[in-house]
Amino acid sequence: MSGFALHISENGRYFYDGEKPFFWLGDTAWLMLQKLEEEEIRTYLRNRREKGYNVIQTVLVHTLPNVSAEGCSLAPGIKDVTKNSYWEFVDRIVEMARDMGLYLGLLPSWGSLVKDGILNRENIECYAEFLGSRYERFDNLIWILGGDARGDVGMEVFRREAKILKAHNPHRLITYHPFGRTSSSLWFQDEDWLDFNMFQSGHRRYDQARLGEWDDNAGKETFFGEDNWRYVERDHGNAVQKPTLDGEPSYEGIPQGLHNPRNPFWEEWDVRRYAYWSVFAGAAGHTYGSNAVMQFYTPEEGKDAYGVRESWQDAMHHAGCGQLRYLKELMESVDFTEGHPEDGMLLFGQKERYHRIAVFAGENFVFCYDYSGDEFLLDLSRYMDVPMDAYWMNPQDGTYSYITTLQGVRKWLASPVARKDKANDWVLVLKKSHRNTEESEK
Repeated sequence: MSGFALHISENGRYFYDGEKPFFWLGDTAWLMLQKLEEEEIRTYLRNRREKGYNVIQTVLVHTLPNVSAEGCSLAPGIKDVTKNSYWEFVDRIVEMARDMGLYLGLLPSWGSLVKDGILNRENIECYAEFLGSRYERFDNLIWILGGDARGDVGMEVFRREAKILKAHNPHRLITYHPFGRTSSSLWFQDEDWLDFNMFQSGHRRYDQARLGEWDDNAGKETFFGEDNWRYVERDHGNAVQKPTLDGEPSYEGIPQGLHNPRNPFWEEWDVRRYAYWSVFAGAAGHTYGSNAVMQFYTPEEGKDAYGVRESWQDAMHHAGCGQLRYLKELMESVDFTEGHPEDGMLLFGQKERYHRIAVFAGENFVFCYDYSGDEFLLDLSRYMDVPMDAYWMNPQDGTYSYITTLQGVRKWLASPVARKDKANDWVLVLKKSHRNTEESEK
């Protein structure tokens, strides 16, 4: 963190922190402030920071505690947000995150509070003024409105909230966390306060468009299944360019389709696929999620949600959450802000769904993500005069394996080797070679 506010790149598609490109690597910690104590939060934040995360998405007010006539809370484990001690606690956590170099993507409330009319046009100004005044001095905050809600459930409430928060910190970024399988752009693309888009590709398989559940989409909302890269493509098709990213893909350790734990669970290879597909389509970063971590579940609670299989303390060490740092490090190894999705470089090998090849390229690099280990043919005619070192990068552990140096090659066939595990995803990395420069210096 540079001490400067995050801002948008000149091309409108990426973030900068001061003068340095900023690749968003987020985690969903929705109930962190509601359920954890300070030392637990310190442990969690350090774990994420050391894995390369730089944004933590969390909610200030998720559930308002109901109190019985005897004064007993009917929402055990949820802090009473009506007390000043809670907000003093939040202040300390914001400072803790700042000291660790972390941004907090703060949701003022979960979207259901607006949908249910608890936050409304009569009281949103008071709440927004309270937040805007209290957190003016912090430079490590990003406001995220919504919270798993369609924009039209309270459009005027969200608009007024955003304008008040923006008035307190004109340069602080604001976005909107939408309902599953939608993007903030569907409602707020033309709003001046919306600095970047966020979409929620969600937790459903290709064959789960309609489940008869409360979170089925409206007919007007396109269902892309697991093709989260299509949200990036659609958002970048707007006349006004704004950064966009997947703020809630399928969580590691959650049932496919969300509601029925008899379904298979999303695993680490699914986590990688969502991340590489969307980032190589031009997303400004990516947010990871874990079923157990997002709700900070412990077996002592006696109840769970979404078929959670383990405590948050165990899930904090899952493979998928540690593997996304290799994507971040790859992107930061080049000037990714000048890169573009370049699927047109594929002369053959492009297929649909799990056999999709995602290509992202710039002046001196080409990255290709191949989820199924398929062969594909690349058109390298634009790099004919540039010596390019070629590597296979294993997204499981970040290791690079040198293949060859290409120069004067118009077409090149990429043939990944087979791995003996449950996934066979690979990243082809081509970068401008510095071999000749190094040899001449010798």
